[in-house]
Amino acid sequence: MSESFAELSFLPMQTADLDAVLEIESVSHQHPWTRGNFSDSLAAGHWAYCIRPQVDQAVKGSYLDPAILWAYCILFPAVDELHLLNITVSTKLRKLGLGSRMMSAIEGVAAQQKIPRIILEVRPSNVAAVNLYQKLAYEQIGMRKNYYPADPHLGTREDALVMAKSIKLES
Repeated sequence: MSESFAELSFLPMQTADLDAVLEIESVSHQHPWTRGNFSDSLAAGHWAYCIRPQVDQAVKGSYLDPAILWAYCILFPAVDELHLLNITVSTKLRKLGLGSRMMSAIEGVAAQQKIPRIILEVRPSNVAAVNLYQKLAYEQIGMRKNYYPADPHLGTREDALVMAKSIKLES
């Protein structure tokens, strides 16, 4: 997806967006967030965004229709870091550079808000995500043992890689 293909609109996630969000979430993750998880994030004041094409580039009935949800992210701002809690791109729109563009925008928000670091957890088995974060200069700073549920039948869990990136702030 070239930069000129479509500009992204980061729109505040609303309760009305949750059906579309859950549709993507449910097919994207081994252990998807629930409606309650998203509702709790909204209630807690986390920065939650839906990513859609910009209205001025709208093509009704296509993926450039602003009614179509492309992706979403949930961010938790703390004093000195922005914690990326969830970032998910629609399965139909993967491998087009949306994830990189979203991460770049998130880094821009961190810089604008004078937040010097972004931190995230990722499953080691999510190779595409790990590769993306490494390509974007995120470094592993730790591991959370047994962080993610892996197999509910076996009761097994998967570790999480903790990755971070320092954000250059204008002084």
